[in-house]
Amino acid sequence: MTGRAYTVVGGGAIGGTLAFHLARAGHSVQIVDADEAHVAAIRAHGLVVRGPDGEASVAVQATTPDAAPDRFGRVLLAVKAQATEALLPWLAPKLAPDGFVVSMQNGLNEKLIADKVGAERTVGAFVNLFADVVEPGVIRDGGQGALVVGEPDGRITPRVEEVVADLQSWGPAKATDNVEGYLWSKLGFGAMLTTTALADAPMADLIDRHRPLMHAITAEVFAVAGGRRLEPFDQFDPAAYLPGAPGREQATDRLTAWLRTMPKDRSGIWRDIAVRHRPVEVHHHYRPVLAEAAGRNVPVPLLSAMLDRLRAVETGAAAMSENHLVELEKNL
Repeated sequence: MTGRAYTVVGGGAIGGTLAFHLARAGHSVQIVDADEAHVAAIRAHGLVVRGPDGEASVAVQATTPDAAPDRFGRVLLAVKAQATEALLPWLAPKLAPDGFVVSMQNGLNEKLIADKVGAERTVGAFVNLFADVVEPGVIRDGGQGALVVGEPDGRITPRVEEVVADLQSWGPAKATDNVEGYLWSKLGFGAMLTTTALADAPMADLIDRHRPLMHAITAEVFAVAGGRRLEPFDQFDPAAYLPGAPGREQATDRLTAWLRTMPKDRSGIWRDIAVRHRPVEVHHHYRPVLAEAAGRNVPVPLLSAMLDRLRAVETGAAAMSENHLVELEKNL
């Protein structure tokens, strides 16, 4: 096997997609995943990606954490945000002295990772992939998004360039000197997508029908972002959603038109609630946002109210309904 060796911890939508493309490009890839059925299916049939043009499989080593090897080099960490803290005590002693962890996760996880494995062994990434695990060993490709990798301190190092070069087997991966700016931009975009998970309807339609709400809740997140340099990605332009910024309607036109081209029309948050019946990770994504907002006295009433409603929906205390969005709009 040629290429570099990667351990992908978390073989779900993000991790599985990247593992598939790395392995198909000739890299040595091992998936570590806690889902025994997922691991067994990958061992038996290979890792399968199903797309609009059919499906393909690739042979990938797969194991559960208790049977994983004792030494990891390049780690792509792709577990849900809420699993990160509990996982790191297991991962840290397995990391080779020259190994490092790339956080291929949603949210702001780099500081937590650095605290456990060392800042010098922590790499940041922004990932916006449209994919879902639809059955053990099978990932549905829901359309290509964006992926950038960078050191949390803004450097573009040789290891970042190597990871980016390898991930171009998936698509247009690139290096950045501002990974934090991408992550905060996605928190703004993610506030819209999270709000759509309150109802059972396509993301683009809900964003389109409830534009004032979507604009306001994104502006709240970006008010907390303060002076951070927010980065555009795909068809999302964060500059249009800054408090008081012009051009929101045109930006939302472009965003919803792009979302309607995606085979995946509902968010992974919606899928976790409606299909997989498991806790969502967004409460962990927005915990540091809420903490910073409180520390700087930046009001985020819509974000807080939306997350409260989401918790009620995910726990079954309230049903999915577009009425949640209507009720939130009464606070505009």
